[in-house]
Amino acid sequence: MLIYLLVQLVNVYSFIIVVYVLMSWIPTSRGIIADIYRVLGTICDPYLNFFRKYIPPIGGMLDISPIIALLVLQFGVRLIVAIF
Repeated sequence: MLIYLLVQLVNVYSFIIVVYVLMSWIPTSRGIIADIYRVLGTICDPYLNFFRKYIPPIGGMLDISPIIALLVLQFGVRLIVAIF
């Protein structure tokens, strides 16, 4: 039961990260979309910033750290499920 809850939480968090990254491509300065983006940033940035410290953007513009962060998150939860 606890493992199932952990997997579901990781899946929801992964979805939130994907939405946050996709929203970063949309230029917003105000309104409800900007508010949602700020809330998602508050949730996602602490985790993503860890990877951004070690993985520089490719060509100065392409940030692949969210991809690595998602892979680490998914592999981590799969490892925990395999152990238990």
